[in-house]
Amino acid sequence: RHSRAGSRHRYPRAKRFAESRGGGEGFLPRKSSLSPAGLPYRNPGGSCLVLCSHTPSLRKTVKVWRVNWQRRWLNSQHKPDLGMFKLAAGKFYGDPVKDKGLQTCENSKFYAISSRFKPFNNKGKTLVIQYTVKHEQKIDCGGGYIKLFSSNLDQKNMSSDSPYYIMFGPDICGSETKKVHVILNYKNKLYPIKKQIRCKVDGFTHLYTLILRSDQTYKVKIDNEMVESGNLEDDWDFLPPRKINDFTVKKPQDWDDIAQIDDPNDVKPEDWDEPEYIPDTSAERSKDWNNVTDGEWRHPMIKNPLYRGEWKPRKMNNPNYKGVWPHPQIDNPNYLPDFNILSYENISVIGLDIWQVRAGTIFDNFLITDDEEYAEDFGYETWGETKDPEKVMNIKQTEEEKKRERAEEEKRFRESFNKKVEKKKESGKNKLGRNTVQKEEL
Repeated sequence: RHSRAGSRHRYPRAKRFAESRGGGEGFLPRKSSLSPAGLPYRNPGGSCLVLCSHTPSLRKTVKVWRVNWQRRWLNSQHKPDLGMFKLAAGKFYGDPVKDKGLQTCENSKFYAISSRFKPFNNKGKTLVIQYTVKHEQKIDCGGGYIKLFSSNLDQKNMSSDSPYYIMFGPDICGSETKKVHVILNYKNKLYPIKKQIRCKVDGFTHLYTLILRSDQTYKVKIDNEMVESGNLEDDWDFLPPRKINDFTVKKPQDWDDIAQIDDPNDVKPEDWDEPEYIPDTSAERSKDWNNVTDGEWRHPMIKNPLYRGEWKPRKMNNPNYKGVWPHPQIDNPNYLPDFNILSYENISVIGLDIWQVRAGTIFDNFLITDDEEYAEDFGYETWGETKDPEKVMNIKQTEEEKKRERAEEEKRFRESFNKKVEKKKESGKNKLGRNTVQKEEL
């Protein structure tokens, strides 16, 4: 299913799919910009960003960003000390050219860079956002997410305060924060997903995919495997709840919802009561103690080893426990369904707005489309082809590094041993010289 042959077979079908929806052939890029599999070629000299739609409203919006990536990506000038990106494949990779992407290269910096494309809207269509990210530096604190903006974004002044439609991707900070953000804009207010999605933290390249469907469902994939899915209304707080508690109904007075009670048969032991502190009888008054000036001397107090704290009867199951009272619910009068929760106009800019303590993250293979199958195949055609060679190269580098470390350790040991031998020889010569002098004096 995921082989190159499968992709070659599939993408003539994508063309027929567009024609069946009125798209004709015009929506497709020229044949020269497609690989034999029907997918855009990887960028031979820069980060790849592809926009592809199989609907007539987004006809001719396919762009493969190849050379001159500095012209396609605009660094923000909002702050003078923002970090800069470079084009690199990293320390280890599957392909030295195909794996080149935008890499952060300055520690403890904010980064803000964006790229503009022809505006479109996702009303009534699926929206798929996909890209790869590699934290080869084993990031300890920093973002790896992307943002999608409207055409109103001032790219030169882009910052964390710039309004955006979607924020998606991994965020890592310390041992606790290792999650995938899915923050969506609804009526100019940002809503994070209520579920916890764990991101990858192993230092290799990973493929992140967000699918937002027009039927109000979504899916999050990592490495083309689903990690979360559900309904927009259920997993975000966009709308008021459908049901609320009926506050005209009160809990019955005889409803016992206490699970455990004190055991009435439990009695406090007679020897329980002991003071928390007692005098230290082993202490003696110092010789210079003066009752007149220092006051009457008393033994200092110490913790009583027999003190057991306040006595409390043991707990037992409440025989009258009825469980949590189910509060009757009614329809929420403030609830109004919205069947176009995520309908964005003039989607036109993709950007990276992140902070990183330790730089080195590489972003690549950006894709925005309305075709889930296309995105999946594009992922296998890009990330899928180089992920295994990348790991092989990393293993070789690790083994070579261990060999170098062992060789250096052996070298240091030999040098230290030779120094000790030389020192011992020198000490022996000096001793022999002193003995010779003593004999001559005799």
